[in-house]
Order: sequence, then structure tokens, then C-alpha cells
Amino acid sequence: MSPTSSTTLRDAWPAWLLLVLAAGAGLAWWWCAGRPVALPDAPSARIACVSYAPYRLPGETPYDPRAFIPPARIEADLRVLSQRFDCVRTYSQGQGLSAVPAIAQRYGMQVLMGIWLGRDPVANAHEMALGIANARAHPQALRGVIVGNEVLLRAELSPAALADDIRRVRAAVPAQVPVSYADVWENWLRYPRMAGVVDYLTIHILPYWEDDPVAPEHAVRHVAEVYASMQRAFPGKRVMIGETGWPSEGRPRRAAVPSVVNEARYLREFLAYAATVKMPYNVIEAFDQPWKRVQEGTVGGYWGIFDVQARPKFPMRGPVVEVARWWLGWLASAAGALLFLVVGAVRRNWRGARGWAALALAGSAAGAALAWQVRQMLYACANGWEWLVAIAACVLALFVALRLARAAAARFAGAVAPAPWLGWRLATLFALALYGLLEVFDGRYRDFPLGLFALPCVGYALLALLRREASAPSLEQRFLAVVAPLLGAVIVAQELCQNVVAWLWLALCLGAAAPVWIDGRRARRLAAQQHQATDQ
Repeated sequence: MSPTSSTTLRDAWPAWLLLVLAAGAGLAWWWCAGRPVALPDAPSARIACVSYAPYRLPGETPYDPRAFIPPARIEADLRVLSQRFDCVRTYSQGQGLSAVPAIAQRYGMQVLMGIWLGRDPVANAHEMALGIANARAHPQALRGVIVGNEVLLRAELSPAALADDIRRVRAAVPAQVPVSYADVWENWLRYPRMAGVVDYLTIHILPYWEDDPVAPEHAVRHVAEVYASMQRAFPGKRVMIGETGWPSEGRPRRAAVPSVVNEARYLREFLAYAATVKMPYNVIEAFDQPWKRVQEGTVGGYWGIFDVQARPKFPMRGPVVEVARWWLGWLASAAGALLFLVVGAVRRNWRGARGWAALALAGSAAGAALAWQVRQMLYACANGWEWLVAIAACVLALFVALRLARAAAARFAGAVAPAPWLGWRLATLFALALYGLLEVFDGRYRDFPLGLFALPCVGYALLALLRREASAPSLEQRFLAVVAPLLGAVIVAQELCQNVVAWLWLALCLGAAAPVWIDGRRARRLAAQQHQATDQ
């Protein structure tokens, strides 16, 4: 057969099936994301307490030593929050946050006032001095003082040093103001003596971040079980949930999937549970915090009940929609189909409806996938450099997909067409293997760029189904065609086969590797035929 042979209609049906599935999956995802999801209503729109950090504008971070939040900003925030919350929890005294108790008191709110502790003893002493002065000046505004937040988890202080700091604050603040320390619930069990130096325990229960992540449908039950076990472990001590919540965006961890719907579901179900046991609690958090993406990946920035513009992300009653403007995905799909049709018409050597249909389906799938990737970029890209790299990668993927779609359309139409850019399979496989390696060894905070890799992976798989000629792949391609799917399988195993996104990643790896396997098999078969003919 000629190295540029045509494809018959009978031979092309697997490729048609792949095209229809790719285009249909893209349209279906966007349509499903726009469907209202019925959820149980919250018992009330009011919430007892919420974590408050004002660092939500571009470039703001508490790690900037020059950062300062003016009192007017804090007052505007608390004016909004007072309509939904009875209390706010803060984490430090610096950068203007020492003004929170006085402002909150004017709006009828109380404060769980935080004193931030770290490695630096001088900074710790300054924080404690500010906190003590604030507690003495506004005792009626305080629901409690929390000395240190997860400092044992970060291993920045020893239990003995932390206990000394807590005692120092306890001795200095008014007697009616209770003093606590906040950490993940496991650390209270790991350091039970800490319970003896606090007035009550402040525990963090975040089902998404557990070592064994909890699916949203089981999350509140998990919280209830942990809370009950902590009460049994520390009889006579009041236990407060100091942080609990669910993220709206980011990387799934096993069956724990960040989404707006899941965040709304968790919060509503948690509030219903909290009302039945009448326990003190605090929800994390008031506003999305973009600066946390540097530490925790995309998911770190999206635990807020409100977004960075102080808009509620979901209602407390009625159905919830994941993507309100889902139709933009369909619009991107239509734009992709039009683009592929226009580019495919340039210098074509084929005729007939089959070629046009193939271009339209390929463009529709590419447009929907790129729209998904751009939506992920809107949440994940934290600075100009990340945007530049992400846009460049998307443009390159689109260019590869266009070249592959042109060749595929010609073959669908029965024309003779060369297979372009087979060498670029190596780059695609290398990128898949490299990213898979990062996911295996450092994947906790790393998103899956499915929309980006879908274009070349599906394109090469499509062309492999249409080609009949033999072309021996290089040793590097054959090596990466084994490594990339193997790493994808490891990721699936690490996620205990529960992460749907990990399965999709494995499917893309297989889609990119399969053409190499097919080419290798065809090349071996042709070599065997030639060897047999020579022997005869």
C-alpha cells in the first residue's frame, strides 16, 4: 500500500466513532455543568462564625511585610458579613487586622481573635503584645482568643514552647475571655497535654484535606464522627470546630471533588448537623483567597462562601448551578467548528461532505476542550507568567490539532494525504510523561490539564485509526509510549481508582501512546512480509 493511501468508508468507522464521542462529550459536559442541582436547604441563611482574611485583591498576601489593610476596607467587609454571620475568626494582629474587634463590635458581631505564631520569637512576642492589648481594650467583642494556628502541624514551635506562649496570653487577657489553640484534630490526639493549657479545644476538620479524603456525600457524617470521638477523648473540655468547609475549584482528591455544587451541599448539610448538636463552630472562609494558590495550588484559593468580589457563590436555599454561563462552552464549540472548517478549506485536495463533517466534529471537540481549559486557567493562573505559558501551550495544541484535522478530513473524504507532524508525537508523549511524573511524586496541589492535552492526544489517535501505511516509530517514542500510560495507571492507583479525572488522564495517555503501538505493529508486520518474500 502507498504511504499516502486513502481510507475506505468501511475502514473509517472507528475514527468516526471517536470523533462523534469527542464532540458529544464536550457538548455534554458543558450542558450538564449548567443544569440546576437540587440540594437540601440550609436551616438558616445565617452562620455562627466565619474565617475572615481581607487579602483578596490582586497581589495581596499576608506574606508581604509591607501589606496593610486600611480600616475602611475592613469596615466595608464586616458591614457585608454582618448580614450573614454572627462572628468572624481572624488569624493575626498585624497588617491592620488589629482593628477588627473594634469594627466588628459596631456591627453587633463578635470575634474569634487570632494571634499568629511562627518560628520567629521576636515576631511572636510582638503578635502576643498586640493581641493582649486588643483583648484588654475590647473584651466584650471577643468570643475567644486563639493563640497559634496549626503551628504544631507546621512544626514551627515545640509543644512546650507553644504551651508557654498560651499561658502567657491566658495570664494577661481578661478572665472572661477564653483562650484556645487551633490545629487539625489529629494533632490534639498526638499532643493531648495541650488540652491542659487551653480553656477549650479548637479543632479543624476538613474532609477534603484528610489523609483519606472523604467524598462530599459522606463528609458531614465524617465530621460528626470525628467531633464525637474528640468529645470522648477529652471529657469535660468544650470542643469547637474552628475550621470546616469545602473548596469550589481545584484538583479532585480521590472521590473528594471541588465544585460549587459540592461546596453548597457540604455547607448546607453541615449547618443542619450543627443545629442538631448545638456545637460552636467556624466555617472557612468568608472570601476566596487567591494568594493561597501559591502554597496549595488552585484549590487553596477557593474555599470562600463569597468570591473575591464579595458575591455569594451559591444560595443557601433552592437548586445550585455549577456553571451559570454554560452556553459559552457551546459557543466555543461552534467557534472551533467554524475555525476548523475555514482552515480546512485552504489548499484542500478532496471533495465531499465527509471531509467537511470530520472538520466540523473535530473543531467542535477542540473548541469545547479549549473552553474547559481556559475556564481552568481563569481559576489556576496566578500571575502574568503563568498566563503566558498557559496561552502559548493552548495555541500550540490548537495548531497541532488543526494540522491533524486537515489530514484526517482528507482521508475521511477518500483522498490521498500524507500524515503530518508524526514527529510531534514525541513532544506530546514527553510532556505527558513529564507531567505524569510530577503528578505521581508531587501531585497533591497539581491540576490535570485535560483540555490542553485532549487536542493532540485525540488528534493523533484519530489519525492512527485512519492510517494504513507502516512507519516505524523511534526508540524514544516507543519508550515514552510505555512510560506515559504506566505513570497514568500509577496515578489512578494512587487515587484508589476513585478519581474520574485521573481515569480521563490515563485515557489521554493511552490515546497518545496507541498510535505508536499501532505503527510499531504495522512496521513489524511489513518487515515480516518483506522477509518472507525475500526467502521465497
